[in-house]
Amino acid sequence: MAIIDTEAALHEAHRDNHTHRDVNGGWLRPAVFGAMDGLVSNLALITGVAASAVSQQTVVLTGLAGLAAGAFSMAAGEYTSVASQRELVEAELAVERRELRKHPKDEEAELAALYQTRGVDADLAREVARQLSKDPEQALEIHAREELGIDPGDLPSPTVAAVSSFGSFALGALLPVLPYLLGAGSLWPAVLLALLGLFLCGAVVAKVTARSWWYSGLRQLALGGAAAGVTYALGAAFGTTLG
Repeated sequence: MAIIDTEAALHEAHRDNHTHRDVNGGWLRPAVFGAMDGLVSNLALITGVAASAVSQQTVVLTGLAGLAAGAFSMAAGEYTSVASQRELVEAELAVERRELRKHPKDEEAELAALYQTRGVDADLAREVARQLSKDPEQALEIHAREELGIDPGDLPSPTVAAVSSFGSFALGALLPVLPYLLGAGSLWPAVLLALLGLFLCGAVVAKVTARSWWYSGLRQLALGGAAAGVTYALGAAFGTTLG
């Protein structure tokens, strides 16, 4: 009885701990790229403009214009990209559905052969394929996963991708502008806030990856700082030349 209880406890612990994060959803990638892109691009834009010795109002208008243009561009790009990908997958699923309807025995044999290549006994592979092929929708799902590497019930949403991208880009792009909107008269509060935002974004991303939070945060901070430094130098050079 003790052995059974121990096995049950181990099974319970395994079930509770052996879980995986959602890596197929359509929100994470556009949200991460949107926030990073918003921070880096608007920080670089503002530093480049501010370095050319323009007025504070010009810097603010430039930052807000960059926020709006970038957010709409990111959303449109993500929607088109994910929609095109989804349409391609749906077209392939339609082909597979048609083949299952016209040649069910051939598709069943194909599935059995696939299981055999993975080490399943021939008779068992044929029986498993026969049973799984009884339900057309289940058969479609299995063939899609085995042949196309996709889950027909978990396709990314273009709308989710677009909204995630728009919101995260706008939030990221707002950080460099925020100090100016609150009355800051110089560039450095905007730079410091944006760099802090980059570090925090990198640290948060590390929560869903295998990287340590400090490494991910410092990496994003370094990349964003380098972009801002280059555009600041260019802005100062062109501002001096044009002036």
